Amino acid sequence: MKVLPFKIPKSGNNALILQEDLEPLFYDKLHQHPEIQVSYILNGTGTLLVGDTVSRFGPGDLLVFGGNLPHVFRSDTQDEGFSHMLTIFFNRESFGSSFFETEELKDFELFFKQAASGFRIQDKSKNLKREFITLKSLPNLERFMSFIKLLYAVYTAPKELLSNFTKNTKYTDTEGQRMSNVFDYCLSNFQERITLDEIAEVAVMSPTAFCRFFKERTNKTFYQFLLELRTEHACQLLRTPENQESIASIAFSSGFNSVSNFNRYFKKQKGMSPREYITAETG
Repeated sequence: MKVLPFKIPKSGNNALILQEDLEPLFYDKLHQHPEIQVSYILNGTGTLLVGDTVSRFGPGDLLVFGGNLPHVFRSDTQDEGFSHMLTIFFNRESFGSSFFETEELKDFELFFKQAASGFRIQDKSKNLKREFITLKSLPNLERFMSFIKLLYAVYTAPKELLSNFTKNTKYTDTEGQRMSNVFDYCLSNFQERITLDEIAEVAVMSPTAFCRFFKERTNKTFYQFLLELRTEHACQLLRTPENQESIASIAFSSGFNSVSNFNRYFKKQKGMSPREYITAETG
């Protein structure tokens, strides 16, 4: 199977595609598909890469990705239990080319604009989870009606944008394979020193060509991306109550070469020091 594009399996003429992932790890290759994706995480944690931005995912997250928005879930290794996600796939034309152009549904235009960058719902109420679980067992007409209700709840809920990708998000197969190799290498090795020559070799490009290629497709330099990846890993450790590591130890285990660099970049990225972040996240 090609990493990009990722084909969503369809059955019959159904406009809505429901998928349940119950695996030790989620599919961990960078991929994109024309369908809009609405996913609810029931279990599992890990690193989420959407377009040009790195963050974390965990239970209770409701995530929306627009069509052809590159993304990947990199699950944390779990000693027990499975990663569990419910997903709805659809596109704007699923119910007819002018369905969302009608006067009654024009307000959804904002939903589609925000989906282009990807977003996370900040309201983790049980109502949304219940809507998702109910959809699986409903007959087609009731499923459609319940979906519209769910879509409205997602549209009106407070959101956190996941990336700055709003255009030119569709990779060619060659570009997608190259970016997938780069992201996969970084996700596996960010705790170690990664040189420009090393990552350019992974991309099968010269260092100069790689820097230009990466910046054009992510709107940031490779080292900006790498620092974000390391910072998100540090955040995971800092907000884990049972973690007994010192801030210095967390800095080095996240790939930073000095505590001062870690503190400086962390504050720039998160707007607070690592110690303030611990207090804010753990109380």
